[in-house]
Amino acid sequence: MTEKLSDTGRKTVLEPLFATGWEMVEDRDAIRKTFKFDDFTAAFGWMTRAAMYAEKWNHHPEWSNVYNTVEVTLSTHDVGGLSSLDAKLARKMDGLIG
Repeated sequence: MTEKLSDTGRKTVLEPLFATGWEMVEDRDAIRKTFKFDDFTAAFGWMTRAAMYAEKWNHHPEWSNVYNTVEVTLSTHDVGGLSSLDAKLARKMDGLIG
């Protein structure tokens, strides 16, 4: 079972994500990031690749897509906030760029 991140865990796993553009969501224990692509096809392709990992890890993002922009919010609903799964998926999403 996944657990909510401890204060120490937050510093360890979230700080590197903040350096890549992730940010805390106001009034919620979640992180978010906006991804911009050259066009719709690139955005949708990235979402498809990210979806494969989300499904494999049974951890699904809240996201929306408008043309070349994908807005992503991550939080683990089962624990009521951020867990290591959110950091893992965020790192993977960052790694799928390019």
